[in-house]
Amino acid sequence: MRDVQLARVAEQYGIATTYEDWRGRRVPVGLDTIRHVLAAMGVDPTDPGPGPQRGPLPPAVVLREGKAPDLVLPDGARGVVETADGALLPFDPGLPLGVHTLRVTDNGTDHAAPLLVVPDRIEPTVLRRNPRLWGLMAQVYSVRSRASWGTGDLRDLTELADWSARDLGADFTLINPLHAIEPVAPIEPSPYLPVSRRYASPLYIRIEDVPEYARLDPAQREGVQRLARPLRERGRTADLLDRDAVWEAKKAALEILFQVPRAPGREEALRRYLDGEGRSLVEFATWSALAEEYGSDHRSWPAHLRDVSALTVGKEALRRWPRVEFHRWLQWILDEQLALAQNGSLNAGMSLGIVHDLAIGVQAGGADAWMFQDTLVRGLHVGAPPDEFNRLGQDWGQPPWHPTALARQGYGPLHQILTYNLRHAGGLRMDHVMGLFRLWCVPEGASADQGTYLEYDHEGMVGVLALAAREADAVIIGEDLGTVEPWVREHLSDRGIFGTSVLWFENDEQGRPRTPDRWRTDCLATVATHDLPPVASFLSAEHVELRDRLGLLDRPVDEERADSEERVGRWRETLVELGFLEADVDPLADPAAVVAAMHAYLEATPARLLGVALTDVVGERRMQNQPGTSTEYPNWRIPLTSGEGEPVLVDELLADPRTVGRIRRTLGPLAGPGRIL
Repeated sequence: MRDVQLARVAEQYGIATTYEDWRGRRVPVGLDTIRHVLAAMGVDPTDPGPGPQRGPLPPAVVLREGKAPDLVLPDGARGVVETADGALLPFDPGLPLGVHTLRVTDNGTDHAAPLLVVPDRIEPTVLRRNPRLWGLMAQVYSVRSRASWGTGDLRDLTELADWSARDLGADFTLINPLHAIEPVAPIEPSPYLPVSRRYASPLYIRIEDVPEYARLDPAQREGVQRLARPLRERGRTADLLDRDAVWEAKKAALEILFQVPRAPGREEALRRYLDGEGRSLVEFATWSALAEEYGSDHRSWPAHLRDVSALTVGKEALRRWPRVEFHRWLQWILDEQLALAQNGSLNAGMSLGIVHDLAIGVQAGGADAWMFQDTLVRGLHVGAPPDEFNRLGQDWGQPPWHPTALARQGYGPLHQILTYNLRHAGGLRMDHVMGLFRLWCVPEGASADQGTYLEYDHEGMVGVLALAAREADAVIIGEDLGTVEPWVREHLSDRGIFGTSVLWFENDEQGRPRTPDRWRTDCLATVATHDLPPVASFLSAEHVELRDRLGLLDRPVDEERADSEERVGRWRETLVELGFLEADVDPLADPAAVVAAMHAYLEATPARLLGVALTDVVGERRMQNQPGTSTEYPNWRIPLTSGEGEPVLVDELLADPRTVGRIRRTLGPLAGPGRIL
């Protein structure tokens, strides 16, 4: 009976007691795991209380635009809606979009809950005007120029977008997350493990584009350039990227620029930005200033500094206010350069411009975990259950949202994050979009296979995403690869959220490549992702040899190689049969021809968004990320290089007609103003 009671409490709080694994088998969740998850969420399973609902109201009420409320109030209860601007309206259809407050009086007792009125469907203007859009996909840090400081920056992104729009007719540039990094070395290389998704990384600032740089005297300017020269020299090689060195140099330069007196107009623009960001930016900048002294994991700070709302934290912020102001200023500079990148891409002719990427979570000791600690669950780590490629599961070390606490705040922290990432963007890719529905949560200290799923109210999670997308008039792409229940994909499609379809995974029931006409329409169609090998590596099975060297194979290398060669062979046959590839083409000798054929295949699908990896365009062979590794492989530190291993710089893409010609041949009908769409 105790087990039955525990299961009931778990179900009440959205904790799965069983789940279906990658083989389709039903797996029971251990009782210790369930107890740990409940305890982490602040629930005593022996005395769970009334559950997430308080009185007649759930933690949050979500209403789709124009729809009648389905919340039934008790007999005699009266409800009124206090809108975001303070108006009082009846709880009926026709409420304005936004986050409001529903107030209910029941038997003389007042109750209140956030009320979200959200779009039923995301319908961006650009998609009503264009039947199909295509763009390059790039890891910004890897795309360098002769002028950048060893890693790609926002000026490099702007020039890449401008070139691809004007010379190739691209509609967008899909990039890696630009989320905030640690303020001191060592810097986490993965853009998917940031300290904050609410703000961005100053590593991407182009120093010379900060207006105050022009106000430096010659000696100061020479001092800044001395910092840059060794990084530029390294940036013209194929050596691994060194974020620590780049950030230390850029931070020193930015500290110089911060001291430069600003023109009155610039000072007024800074004040407007700071006023608009308000408390959130003060908290982020305070975390950054404290992290410079105590380290980037706030869980190891002195106890009186671990609570963002503590008075002692405010006193510490005032004591080191110049550093707080510096970190606020950095975000203003970033905001300006992010705006320039988006506006530049649109002015070059792009329909969407920059499509940003939102990571699934943040570091457990980072800024967001400190700022939003009352809406996150400590003691749990987000990850993935065991699957075909990771038999022990994955532990990403990221704290999950607390479903009830987040809802009670009207999904405010999530809305802040979404709004920020859409501020200067035409679209947003949601990494692991299943996180809006459920997350695999592992008790701290347990192995990754000893977790369970924590469910979320997807009406609220997807609803706040739809609200942010409507406010920005933006396209939303969900990364829905892997094991995703069909109803989830249907729900996302019904709400106007695009899925992701990858060529290598698109097979029919017999394991043969799916014909182009059987692909879905509302998706981003690509050949691969940043977690898969570039085409050149896939064709040669280099990725198999790499995984063998790293000890990642769970079967003999000959079997793995044969399986890879069979997959490549099936796709080669399909491309030849459809007329996209000449029968006498040797894929190993001419990988560019296969890349062109694959993108011709993608163009034959009904997919409304097509993504082309810049790595495939230039012939890169190395993976950006090898899943299942950390120190064994230099993940996220690979600069953009050609098939011969030579560095490829943005300047060359812009200036070398031979490079442009080769890329045009690779992209085929996608490239140029006369492209077939």
